[in-house]
Amino acid sequence: MSRHRTSVIPVMTLSVALSLAGCLVGPDYQAPEIKAPEQFRHEPAKPLADPTSLADLPWWEVFKDDELQKLIRVALEENKDLQLAAVRVDEARAELGITKSQLLPTVSAGANATLTEIPGANIPGIPAGTSLRTPLYSTELTMTWELDIWGRLRRATEAARAQLMATDEVRKAVVMGLISRVAQAYFELRGLDLELEISRRTLASREASLKLVKMRHDGGVSSALDLRKAEAEAVSTASAIPDLERQIAQKENALSILLGRNPGSVPRGLAVTQQPLPPTVPSGLPSALLERRPDLREAEQTLVGANAQIGVAKAAFFPQVSLTGQYGYMSRDLSNLFVGPNRMWGIGPGVTLPIFNAGRNQAQLEGAEAKQKEALIKYQQAVQEAFRDVDDALIAYQKVRETRLYQEQLIEAATKALALAELRYKNGVSSYLDVLDAQRQLFNAEIGLAQTRRGQLVAVVLLYRALGGGWSEQQPAKSPEPNAPAGS
Repeated sequence: MSRHRTSVIPVMTLSVALSLAGCLVGPDYQAPEIKAPEQFRHEPAKPLADPTSLADLPWWEVFKDDELQKLIRVALEENKDLQLAAVRVDEARAELGITKSQLLPTVSAGANATLTEIPGANIPGIPAGTSLRTPLYSTELTMTWELDIWGRLRRATEAARAQLMATDEVRKAVVMGLISRVAQAYFELRGLDLELEISRRTLASREASLKLVKMRHDGGVSSALDLRKAEAEAVSTASAIPDLERQIAQKENALSILLGRNPGSVPRGLAVTQQPLPPTVPSGLPSALLERRPDLREAEQTLVGANAQIGVAKAAFFPQVSLTGQYGYMSRDLSNLFVGPNRMWGIGPGVTLPIFNAGRNQAQLEGAEAKQKEALIKYQQAVQEAFRDVDDALIAYQKVRETRLYQEQLIEAATKALALAELRYKNGVSSYLDVLDAQRQLFNAEIGLAQTRRGQLVAVVLLYRALGGGWSEQQPAKSPEPNAPAGS
C-alpha cells in the first residue's frame, strides 16, 4: 500500500467517527402535559374508568343502512378531497426522501475531452506563426459528503418525518369527515323525503276536507267563510311541496359531489323511521381523544416538526464540515487513458464557518422558536376544541331524544283533537275554524317529529365524528355499487 493511500485512511475513519458520534443540537421533543377532564360534562352516568367508546366501532357497524354503506364506499374511492389528501401524503413522503438523502454521500461521474491550441510565439522552441495543439482526456468519480456533526440534517429529517406523519393524519381526518358528511347528508335527505311524504299526505287530506266543505256549502249547511278558509288551507299546504322538492334536489346534488360524481339522483334505503339507532352511545375517556382523533395527532406532529426545526436553526451557528473525494484518469492520448501513470485522486475535508451574516442565523433561530410556541398553542387549543366538540355532541344527542318524546306525545294529542273537531263540525256543533286549527297543529307536529327524528340520526353522526370514529384503515367487503334511486 502506498504512503499516500495509508495517510488517507485515518482521515476517513476520523471523519466517519465524527459524523456518527456528533451531537444533536436543539431540544428533544417532549409531549406537552394535557389536563384532560376525568369525564365529559354531559356524559351519562357510568364508571369513571370505563374506556368503551362509540368511536371504537367501525362505521359500517354504526350506520347499518345498506344503501348508506354503499354510498360511503363509493365516496371513499371517488371523493376528490380524499384523493387530494392521498396525493399530498405521497408528496410529503417524497420530501422526506429528499431530506434523508442529504445524510449520505453524493457521488457523481464525469468525462471530459478538450483540445487546446497555443500560439507558437508563446512557447520556447516553437517557430512563430505556428501553434501547438494539445488534446486532453479525463474521467473522474467525485464524492461529496456533509458530515452531520451537529445534527442539522438529522433534525431536518426529523422535521420532514413529522410533516409526513402530520399529512397522513390530515388524510385520516378527511376520511373521518367524509364518512360523517355522507351519513349526515343522507339522513338529512331521508328527513326531507319524510317531510315531503307528510306534506303530500296532508294535502290529500286537505283536498278531501275541501270537497266536504264545498258539498256542505252547496247544501247551505256551511258558510262561504268556511269554504274560503278550507281553500286557503289546501293552497298553503300545497305551497310547501315545491320548496321541499327543491331542498331534496339540492341535497342530492351535494351528496353526489361527496361521492365524486356529477349532480344526480341518489339511491334511498331505509326511511328515517326505520333507521336503527345504537342502544348506547358511550363516549369513553376524554384522554383517549388525544390518540383517537386524527386532527389532534396532526397538530402534535406539527409541533414535533416545529421543535426539530429549532435544532436545524441552531446548527447554522456551527461550522459545516464536508468531505470531498475525487478519483479518475487524465491523459493526452485517449488510447492510454486508463493506463496506470494517468491515474489521479484526491480526498480531504472542507470547513465553512459562519462569521457575519447580519444576524440572519439569530433571526432564523428566533423564528423557529416562535413557530414552535405557535404550534404548541394550536395543539393545546385543538385539544380543548375536541373536548368541547364531544360535550356539545353529547348534550345535543340527549336533548334531541327528550324532544322526540314530547313530539310523539304532541302528535298523539293533535290526532285526537283533529278527530274530535271533525266530529263536532259534522254534527254542526262547531265551526270549520276548529277543524282547520286542529289540522294545522297536527301537520306542524308531524313535520316537527320528522325533523326531530332526522336530528337524532344527525346527532349520532356528529357524536361519532367528535369522538374520532370512522377513519380506521380496516374496510368491510365491498357491496355492489348503488343502482337507480329506490324512491322516497
